[in-house]
Amino acid sequence: MQALLDQFLDYISLERGLSENTRQAYHADLKDFMAFLQTKGITSVNAVTRKQILDYMMDARDRGLSTNSISRRLVSIKMFFRYLQQESLMTDNVTDAMDSPRLWKVLPSTLSEKEVEQLLAAPDETKRLGLRDRAMIETFYSTGLRVSELSQLKIEDIHFDAGYLVCFGKGSKERVVPLGDVARKILQRYLQELRPSLVKGQDAGQVFLNLRGQAISRKGLWKLIRQYARKAHIVKKLTPHTLRHSFASHLLANGAPLRFIQEMLGHADIATTQIYTHVDQARLKTVHEQYHPRA
Repeated sequence: MQALLDQFLDYISLERGLSENTRQAYHADLKDFMAFLQTKGITSVNAVTRKQILDYMMDARDRGLSTNSISRRLVSIKMFFRYLQQESLMTDNVTDAMDSPRLWKVLPSTLSEKEVEQLLAAPDETKRLGLRDRAMIETFYSTGLRVSELSQLKIEDIHFDAGYLVCFGKGSKERVVPLGDVARKILQRYLQELRPSLVKGQDAGQVFLNLRGQAISRKGLWKLIRQYARKAHIVKKLTPHTLRHSFASHLLANGAPLRFIQEMLGHADIATTQIYTHVDQARLKTVHEQYHPRA
């Protein structure tokens, strides 16, 4: 790999005419990356996988590197691999689909299983909209839908007998997502006992309605989640995707294959889903440090 790195550095200096400072920056970035690969027993660029590049990014973050520094290193790796591919020195450039910094910039915010249980228990079903809110949160966590997907979910998209729902995500791409028994039962109760009283005039068929009989908006849904999080005494900073991230990381922690999680989340690229492997590794590290006598 060192010989290939030397070729690349000569290429950017002699053929691309980049400055000596830029050459040194690329050299330092790629030297650090290769040192990481060596710790993993990888001695060939053709043996590098996308997951190992993601692991390197997370390792760099754990070492205290800034977001800008990590971003620059990813650019260096992509440039290096693109050069190798152009020179027919690499059979498969695994960095081609790694344009989004969100893959490695931050770990997704997740709730623990206990915190999810607290959140699910927060709605009071004796209140006017308590049953709706409980059904909404149960469905949210059970399926890992995006906020926009949940707000636009229609009754016809839910197949109770088969135990799944059909979702239309980004780019109107259709996907099938399993629906857990608990969510299925509470959804059926809400649709039978409460939703009919919320319908005002023409019914467009969305599952979750507000008091005006309209589909609950993304903003309204997210506002409710935050209210119930406060009621459940959850102090973590929540984002609109927190339950979606929790859904994925809890599945992984309990042994679900990454490919199945990818399908349920509607990720086009497995690299996007692989971020959750780091969530689980962080969780394992915490448990080990807490309970192992020699940690």
